[in-house]
Amino acid sequence: MKSKSALDWLLGEDQPSVRFLTFTQLLERPVDDPEVVAARHMITRKGWAEQILAKQNPAGWWVSGESLYQPKYLSTNWMLLILADLGLSKADPRIKKACDLWIERFSKDDGGFAMDGSKKGHLCVTGNATRALVQLGYADHPAVRGAFEWLVKNRDKNGGWSCFGSGRNLDSWEGMSAFAVYPKQKWTEGMKRAVELGAEYYLGKELYKQGAEYPPWYRFHYPAHYYYDLLVGLDFMTALGYGKDPRLRFALNLLREKRRPDGKWNLDALHPDAEGGVAEWYAKHPKHAPTPFGLETPGEPSKLITLKAMQVLNRVDESI
Repeated sequence: MKSKSALDWLLGEDQPSVRFLTFTQLLERPVDDPEVVAARHMITRKGWAEQILAKQNPAGWWVSGESLYQPKYLSTNWMLLILADLGLSKADPRIKKACDLWIERFSKDDGGFAMDGSKKGHLCVTGNATRALVQLGYADHPAVRGAFEWLVKNRDKNGGWSCFGSGRNLDSWEGMSAFAVYPKQKWTEGMKRAVELGAEYYLGKELYKQGAEYPPWYRFHYPAHYYYDLLVGLDFMTALGYGKDPRLRFALNLLREKRRPDGKWNLDALHPDAEGGVAEWYAKHPKHAPTPFGLETPGEPSKLITLKAMQVLNRVDESI
């Protein structure tokens, strides 16, 4: 009964984005189903997406036209990552205008994507941008196709990626998440190999075994942006077809343990929710500290976390 209660909650009409995604991604209802069509129609008219779009400048950007990346996490780059997660697409002219600007400003000569002022592709930005652009309807755009090739060329030879130049690490998950939404019929042999090696890297670490224990990885966050946690890892690994691998057992057990008695999951925290060196750096450089942005309240039941958690369990053939 708790699963049915949680499902009914996700299908509530207060957040049409979640209602639409529950229909299409969790229940796999066809896009021409009347209830699905109605939910999609309401996404830009009510709830989170409507509120974000209301703050967009007519020129296509949020906060500043000078930088699409700063300030974190309020400017164009970050708003588009969220809108992609909420079921929007370039069919909405406001989204198309913003995405065309994003591609123009962020695509680099080497094939990757990077923030304003950078000359070369940056892994975290490339992974996030390609994932979002595919979700927003740009899978066939030349810059997006080129960015997936860039991800192949810039992987570690042993699998995985490095976002910060320190070698392979679990925080460098964005490339895997991009391939998780990129249609497999578009994959080259190089892409298949990159994903296989990346998956083996994450499985070898069981999604969490890297260095000292890091508590933020056990707290479920949204927006994820470029931060990692075990639900982020479970999402792309199960979407890529690795849900049956026994090395996911620890992460899946944690996911089940965090489920509330009513079948929902809480939003544990908003980023920046950093510890250790990252937190110390922000303390010493407060002008660079990001501004938290959230759609839901930490410590309370989260529709976005619950939807993602139920998708993961659905992929490993557990009852929703």
